[in-house]
Amino acid sequence: MQKTVSKPYFLVGAERSGTTLLRLMLNYHPKITWCNEFEYAVDRMDNGDWPELDSYYTWLETHRIFQDSRFAIDTNLTYSELVNSFLCQRLVRDDKPIIGATVHRHFDRLLKIWPDARFIHIVRDGRDVARSCIGMGWAGNVWHGVEEWIRVEKLWKEFSQNIPADRKLEIAYEDLIVNYVDTLKKICGFIGVDYDPAMLDYVNSSDYALPEPKLIHQWKKKQSDREIQLLENRIGSMLVERGYSLSGLAPVKVNAVDKVLLKIHSWWGKLQFRSNRLGPGLVLSYFLARKLGITSWEKQSLLKINDVQRKYLKKST
Repeated sequence: MQKTVSKPYFLVGAERSGTTLLRLMLNYHPKITWCNEFEYAVDRMDNGDWPELDSYYTWLETHRIFQDSRFAIDTNLTYSELVNSFLCQRLVRDDKPIIGATVHRHFDRLLKIWPDARFIHIVRDGRDVARSCIGMGWAGNVWHGVEEWIRVEKLWKEFSQNIPADRKLEIAYEDLIVNYVDTLKKICGFIGVDYDPAMLDYVNSSDYALPEPKLIHQWKKKQSDREIQLLENRIGSMLVERGYSLSGLAPVKVNAVDKVLLKIHSWWGKLQFRSNRLGPGLVLSYFLARKLGITSWEKQSLLKINDVQRKYLKKST
């Protein structure tokens, strides 16, 4: 097995920003393999410190994405060596020379493990991201649906200032959709490989079709004026800074009472979504287990949740 990966590529951006589509395209390149949702490499690095290994092993036991990756854990390795070994295992498994991974949060911590890493940042119109997050059950309204987009974009703006120009590439989801071949050629040039039409073969083994222009700017048709106004109140300046035009609707004010009501509304919406998908009993079981600190019960509940999520994902592909 290859002992180390010194210069991996990381695809960073908010969830629901096109990272899955781009990851599929990259993974189908004959020379590139790509790991999905690699946050488990950095999530436990509180304040940038290495996590305690035994607790990390235990945490991974119920981490659905890690478990589905089928990576082996070598307990003789240090933390940085261990997470690096996951990339090495993927390289060996797919027998390709270039490795990358998608990381949606805490990607600033990656440099402590891979100081020479390269980064591809993808951004999507935050209004579309907010709408999509509601559909995933991560928020109950657009005001809270855009929170992670805000965090990620602010982090990238600060973090990228310290990354040399030849080690970072910024693309827009909308460009990937409208001009996908040209955008992929640009990405391939950054990675150091030629574009290959096989990158579009993902359509043969996933529920993702070829990009269509109708996939962009859906907020114009699927959001109410009030939702658009709320979003532009919160992220209007960030949208303009990233090259997106505002709707032209009259600005609205959001006071403290409005924010409290929006928070309650979002919480209720998320609870309803989880109850519908997982069942009220499982939601309550997991909540009580965590509240009471009963580790074995929490683990059992979480494993059941993972099984439900797998069944849902299987049905949607």
